[in-house]
Amino acid sequence: MPMNPSPTPSLAEQLALYWRLMRFDRPIGIYLLLWPTLWALWLAAGGLPPLPVLLVFVLGTVLMRAAGCVVNDLADRDFDPHVARTASRPIAAGLVAPQQAIRLAVVLALIAFGLTASLHNVPVLYWSVPAVAIATIYPFMKRYISVPQAVLGLAFSWGIPMAYQAVQQRVPLLEAGLLMAANFCWVVAYDTYYAMADRDDDLKIGVKSSAIFFGRYDRAAVIALQLLALGLLLTVGLLRDLAWPYAAGLAAALVTVLHQAWITRDRIPAVCFQAFLSNNRFGALVFVGLLLALR
Repeated sequence: MPMNPSPTPSLAEQLALYWRLMRFDRPIGIYLLLWPTLWALWLAAGGLPPLPVLLVFVLGTVLMRAAGCVVNDLADRDFDPHVARTASRPIAAGLVAPQQAIRLAVVLALIAFGLTASLHNVPVLYWSVPAVAIATIYPFMKRYISVPQAVLGLAFSWGIPMAYQAVQQRVPLLEAGLLMAANFCWVVAYDTYYAMADRDDDLKIGVKSSAIFFGRYDRAAVIALQLLALGLLLTVGLLRDLAWPYAAGLAAALVTVLHQAWITRDRIPAVCFQAFLSNNRFGALVFVGLLLALR
């Protein structure tokens, strides 16, 4: 007796699947991508940036993170069903077809590009091209390089030079470079905590991660990267002669780093994931300190 075909999902159900596919139900990635972009915008403007620029970068961050999640799930569609935490994702569960996901990613990227174009700043458009390329290739890197988080660090730092270009019409190499280096270290650090939560599954399915690469030195590597990030951020503050609230924000972020190191001492996967999530607080504390220093 033939099986009845699965009912076609309603529009509301389809939109709910797309919402989950874009990871809007888990906005932590938006925050982690947005904080360094806001740092750069405020530093570039010496305070509140022009509102049209701020709006474009906030919306662009949301859209590009959503597109990145879609591409990630497309790339991992053969891996995700074998990992407990990702098996229910829409593509892995067979609820969204790969062709639908590709169309969604293209639409999101085009809208983001249109927003960037609205700034009428051609160099910013030039900067956006490698940003899209890096974000697209990142999900595939876990097959080929031992620390794919390095590519993520580059992808999540690319909004920094774009922000300087949009506000100042130039990219100051020293300041932007220090900020990118700081964010790169921070991204690799917090995504290593994320990878530590998935290490057993990653080993079973044969994908690479910084947690596997660092091995028993994983926490030491994370702490070293976080301290380096804070040192680079402090250097930016010293070069700009920022007021004391910035240093206070960095000190508060250091407390978050130490708390993460303490709770992950037993490497319990769920706790490592909580440490990853708490990096939203790290980014927010740096930004609040910067905000108060540039009033």
